Amino acid sequence: MSSRVRQLPGGGRAVEVEPGRLSGWFERFARRHDGVTRSREQSSTVRVIAVDGAEALVRVPFGGLDEPSGESEGLVIPGLLEHLSRSRRLGLVLVRHGAHSIGVVQDGEVVASSTDRHYVQGRTKAGGWSQKRYARRRAGQSRKAVGSAAGAVAEMLLPVRRELDGIVLGGDRAALEELSSDARLSGLLSAAEPRVLDVPEPRLSVLREAAGRAISVEVEVREPGE
Repeated sequence: MSSRVRQLPGGGRAVEVEPGRLSGWFERFARRHDGVTRSREQSSTVRVIAVDGAEALVRVPFGGLDEPSGESEGLVIPGLLEHLSRSRRLGLVLVRHGAHSIGVVQDGEVVASSTDRHYVQGRTKAGGWSQKRYARRRAGQSRKAVGSAAGAVAEMLLPVRRELDGIVLGGDRAALEELSSDARLSGLLSAAEPRVLDVPEPRLSVLREAAGRAISVEVEVREPGE
């Protein structure tokens, strides 16, 4: 399975890696860069520095490491690997203005879900009053769609929130911001992971793929000189 890669602002790239492949990924990173000089495991971040100056950084998801190993010579990341190997039950919220898909995820597999689509009118090139009328109609349809998503999140995740080890979001950031303004969800969504998954229009197949990505981590890689 190929890894998802995105470019980072200011240089470097972020590589999405599944927990079970992370140890092998770092071993390959070490081989590509003539070995690793040191590792630094802290509660919220793990940094690995290669001989040639390349760096790999992981921002630890789902709370900090319980017992980070601190600064070590060579490739030493036992706390990170143990943390990511734990069984986790997550709430997954995927929202765009035209659809939502909400799920409860156990170790990367969807065990309960709610998915729906909503009609939101596309933008128009018309001007004047016609454009304003379409804009008002579209805004109303968007509010209705986000309201429906908020209801689905409340119905599915609030009753089980104490059973969840984390919340992962995905989709359109503007729609997610609107969603978080719902008073019922403010406490739930404010505790969500910082990383927002980039996903297409939510549907069940998209939710299932995102469930596997939800337990993965992004490794931020910067080559020498970046």
